[in-house]
Amino acid sequence: MHNFWTACGHQHLRRNARGWMSATPDYWRLWLQRPELALVPESCPAEKRLHQALLDAPGMQVAPAQLKAFKDGDARENYELFLRFRDDVEAAGSLESAYIGWMRSGQIQLPPLFIDLVVQAIACNVLADVEDAWVWRAAELLFRRQRITIEGGRVLSGDSDTLDSLKATGGLGEMGRLLMEGGATLKAVDVKVLHPDNAERYLAQREGLGRYAFLLDMTHELKNELPHGLILSMVNARSGLKALSVVLARWVQHFLGVAVSIEPVQQVDDPAWRWHVGLDVTATALLNDLYQGTELDAKRQQQLISLFKLRFDNPQDMRADVQGKPVYLGLAMNEQGLLKLKPQNLLLNLPLASEV
Repeated sequence: MHNFWTACGHQHLRRNARGWMSATPDYWRLWLQRPELALVPESCPAEKRLHQALLDAPGMQVAPAQLKAFKDGDARENYELFLRFRDDVEAAGSLESAYIGWMRSGQIQLPPLFIDLVVQAIACNVLADVEDAWVWRAAELLFRRQRITIEGGRVLSGDSDTLDSLKATGGLGEMGRLLMEGGATLKAVDVKVLHPDNAERYLAQREGLGRYAFLLDMTHELKNELPHGLILSMVNARSGLKALSVVLARWVQHFLGVAVSIEPVQQVDDPAWRWHVGLDVTATALLNDLYQGTELDAKRQQQLISLFKLRFDNPQDMRADVQGKPVYLGLAMNEQGLLKLKPQNLLLNLPLASEV
């Protein structure tokens, strides 16, 4: 999977003794080629000089006067943000250390783009030995906002930015946008649900609009009650919820060094419910209300995508007062049908015996 998701720069990172990813000069050079930092015809001489100097020596210290000489204020701000980000990562020693430091501080002074690209690169490290397309597609939820739709009883998760772009341009970029604004009717772009028939095509995608144009089926297993108390489970062998469970369990193991198992569940029927973690803002509010015994109206119930049960393989890794108890997780969309998963919630809010 070394050539997968190369835009985040994971191929330019190196593992340290802990297995976490440290930056190399080429990692920073890749950032300098991003649209926010790349030179444009309007770039002033001061920006051109600094850009070339950073390409030659990505770790060089930049004097405030070098940035003040920029004519473009937006360019100056972009470089300031990049240098703050670079210095944070270098001081921390790895992307993982920098990330957990930002999350624990509660004062993130970097744009979401920076955080999402870091999470994407870390996900590549977490899934380095995985070749399952569903697990990689589920991992997109860690750093890409999703649009949830219900179609034929199935819960489908699609990349929000990609779907919005396809809707606006018909998949033809700026030319498509202009044609649609002019009233032209364009052939609908075929966005497919990830399936065994197209899994290899998903893994073959590199960058561009098609990179995130696959839907993930996040429908729960269907259970039919039969006579005599028997229950027949219609198992979805390629479940997006199960794939996400794999991603989240590996995420916890990678950062916290504790082994957990996670499985999707349809409801919490546990009178001894002691701990829960919302994986997004909406789910956090929903779980808090459920824990307090507040009934959810039908509209809020429909926002809940799934619940999960997390168990520590070694109960000694848990706080003494909740040892052996499951931790319930929730995943939900907002009123607009959007989901922005917050993977840091799992790192900050689990009942650990001691802080890692």
